[in-house]
Amino acid sequence: MKTPKHSLRKIVSFLNNEDEDGGFWLPNIQRPFVWDEDQVCRLFDSILREYPISTLLIWKTRSRIRRRKFIDNFRRDLLTRLSIFYVPENDKKKCLVLDGQQRLQSLFIGLKGSYEGRELFLDILSGEVAAPDDVKYKFVFLDASIAKFPWVKFKDIVFSPKTSLAFAKEVIDSADRELTTDEQNKIGEHVALSFKTFRDDDGISYQELDSIENETLYTEDDVVEVFIRANSGGTRLGKSDLLFSLLTSSWEHADEEMEDLLAQLNQHGFSFPRDFVLKTCLTLLDQGARYEVTKFRKEGIREEIEERWDNISKAIRGVIDFVRGKTFIRCDKAMPSNLVLIPLIYVRYHFPQTWLQAKDVDRFLLRSLLAGAFSGTPDQLIDDLVTKIKQLGGFDANELFDVIRSKGRSLELTEDRFWQMGYGSATVHLLFNLWYRDFNYTPAYENNLPQVDHIFPQSALRKVKIVNPRTDRMDVLKYKEADRNQLANCMLLTQQENGAGGKSDTLPKDWFAGKDRAYLDMHMIPPDRELWELDRFEDFINERKKLVRQHFAYLLSAPAVAAGDAT
Repeated sequence: MKTPKHSLRKIVSFLNNEDEDGGFWLPNIQRPFVWDEDQVCRLFDSILREYPISTLLIWKTRSRIRRRKFIDNFRRDLLTRLSIFYVPENDKKKCLVLDGQQRLQSLFIGLKGSYEGRELFLDILSGEVAAPDDVKYKFVFLDASIAKFPWVKFKDIVFSPKTSLAFAKEVIDSADRELTTDEQNKIGEHVALSFKTFRDDDGISYQELDSIENETLYTEDDVVEVFIRANSGGTRLGKSDLLFSLLTSSWEHADEEMEDLLAQLNQHGFSFPRDFVLKTCLTLLDQGARYEVTKFRKEGIREEIEERWDNISKAIRGVIDFVRGKTFIRCDKAMPSNLVLIPLIYVRYHFPQTWLQAKDVDRFLLRSLLAGAFSGTPDQLIDDLVTKIKQLGGFDANELFDVIRSKGRSLELTEDRFWQMGYGSATVHLLFNLWYRDFNYTPAYENNLPQVDHIFPQSALRKVKIVNPRTDRMDVLKYKEADRNQLANCMLLTQQENGAGGKSDTLPKDWFAGKDRAYLDMHMIPPDRELWELDRFEDFINERKKLVRQHFAYLLSAPAVAAGDAT
């Protein structure tokens, strides 16, 4: 196995460039770029500090492997449209990156392109370790039109035709103030260091699997196996990424089909991930819900997913459409676990006629989600529910509830559990979807989603102190975090209400002063104005609990809730 070395400046010139030994490209099995801009900046800091950045792994081949370009001008929205970067297949020489995508993509963005429209700049006067970030050389992405000294566009340093001394003098002359001798020396040292670390030939090495000199040495299956082993040791790939890499290795259009399905599922307030679809595929093919790479290596499984994809995606879309149109769940925040949908998709896929007559599906979702039945690792529960569905030949909520209870997962919503659904809890938005039926949970802009806020502001409650018995001083918080964040102190506000200049730290006596009775009733606010005073916080909570408890009595009653109650 060859291990060539090149400068970082040279290796970047290989990306997307057929004239450089066929060019470096990303094979279809690679997942999207996942580093944020801080990680990119830290990579450049590491390089200037002369830290090793590990070896790359490259496959040199003439195979007609599906591949895509590296992204130079990176934007987050491009990650859901990777198909636009595909390169026409050919049998020319090419180098496919099996390990090192994140580093190479980061180098390409910093030295050749931009991140969300901003280019990479170095604070040329930095160079001291800044705790706690442990960053020595400060890099940031800036708008080039407004960047000023001491920020220097880093690609200008790396690709300058001038000598190190000449470039350093140019930077010094561009300063908007007179520089000290130490600062001038620092600029000279940092330009020289940048030249050395990015332009010396020993900058980075890569191991090369060469299928051109010996076409039979590495088959495509061998390369997929190498890719999985190279990426499974760290955190760069999750299990769903490994499974998807196996799927795309045999199904040419897998990523395009996945992109299209997720785009359809997530266009109305949801954010279903790829691993949800993969786990659903395994379950529908009776392979069990648990992620195991060996399942995707089983003979015929990948081919069966491709063959049945139209029906699989139709079943998934059908259930999601049902959730959107027929239940109280109107956004991703109101679904603490999307795995609760997999048994329903199984019914829709295998028993489509019984799905049309299925009753109490909304009750099944509500009970399961509020009680957290699918929390933790529910793979075995999903498999057991699927077994019961096959026995029944369709859907029966009570039968499935029995399965859930038999696995030691409670469906009972006690008062204690109910009142724990406060600020920051996994189920508060689910409850508020039931509570606030007229709020828009699918705005065009995500930041316009309704927002959970405190009725009595946290800032005001933190100021209420009681006597510390050990010191006799008023320095102990009267209301702990659980008191402040409890459900009875939460309400849902539209983004317009809670935006700039909105409720913020406004006390309830001021916030509710101009509101009519309909507004108070919608939020279940006790109408007694004296209870809106800060010193009546505990009385307010007690009275509001009565109103909320009365409204949601059906949730706190016996488990076998009438079907109509859930809607």
